[in-house]
Amino acid sequence: MPKKSKLKLSPVSFGNETLGERLARIRKERGLTQKDVADRTGLTQVLVSDYERDRIRLTAEMAVRFVEAIGVSTEELLQPKKKASPPDDQPSPKLLRRMKQIESLPVYEQRALLTTIDKFLATAQDS
Repeated sequence: MPKKSKLKLSPVSFGNETLGERLARIRKERGLTQKDVADRTGLTQVLVSDYERDRIRLTAEMAVRFVEAIGVSTEELLQPKKKASPPDDQPSPKLLRRMKQIESLPVYEQRALLTTIDKFLATAQDS
């Protein structure tokens, strides 16, 4: 039976953030929850959390799974110098997901919700 290594490895640092922290940041920038990523990778939300907290080392296979689930390149995930954020001229995935949810509501509920949003925005602009 192979012996378990007693060597304690610390997470690899990529500038100011670890790989797990970068994974979490990019996921959030894409408007995804840990549950969304878990469903797309075939993992549980707890495992996604463990990867993001650097409790589990990211293997090459898992890096590919995360890259495909989140919609970034491996370079964006692994290179600290690359900024991994959605283009400014497009709505965020989080906003698009909410817009789809609003579109699935009955028309009268859509109108009520949009009226509330319009009033909120008008009040915020006056401040």
